[in-house]
Amino acid sequence: MADKNQNQYHPAEVNGYHRSDQESLEEIEEARRKKKMKWTIGIIAFIIFQVVQGLFFVLVIMKFKSPKFRVADFTIPTLTTEAQTSPSFNMSFVAPIRVKNTNWGPFKYDASTVNFIYGDVQVGQATIPKGKANFKSTKKIDVPVTLNSGALPTSSNLGSELTLKSQGELKGKVTVMFMFKKTKISKMNCTIEISTSAKEVKSLHCS
Repeated sequence: MADKNQNQYHPAEVNGYHRSDQESLEEIEEARRKKKMKWTIGIIAFIIFQVVQGLFFVLVIMKFKSPKFRVADFTIPTLTTEAQTSPSFNMSFVAPIRVKNTNWGPFKYDASTVNFIYGDVQVGQATIPKGKANFKSTKKIDVPVTLNSGALPTSSNLGSELTLKSQGELKGKVTVMFMFKKTKISKMNCTIEISTSAKEVKSLHCS
């Protein structure tokens, strides 16, 4: 009787061991599967990060733009005009020239000039020395200017307002990451309306 009970008990132990081994294998496989999934997710995330970084570099960092070349608003300490017998004017001021560089690298430019024009005649000029506008910044250059109507035809008419144009071209190179360079040309084309009676700039528009 004892032998029969003993023989009936042993298969249960053996079946228990089989169930335990199978559960262990399943746990190991599950752990491997989770680890493989984590690696897969990590690799995909890394690839996406590299693609986004590459697009940002190409579309933003490596996108070279021409810096903006402008004359800013200014005051006129000296202005004399004659609108009756012999129409003429003389004017002196300090022109605030601005070079706005929106690139991710410095813009080194050569010396240049800005011409001031009344009608179709040049009435003055400003000299811009060579320099550099750092990345994401605006270079400020203040230059003295003297304008006069000596080159105008004697038949010119001068009213209570003078409409001047300031035109110029700035040529230089933008350098990104110390190795990528590209030549850029910035052009100035501004229209300045001056009140001769108030001796001040009424409006200034640059395109």
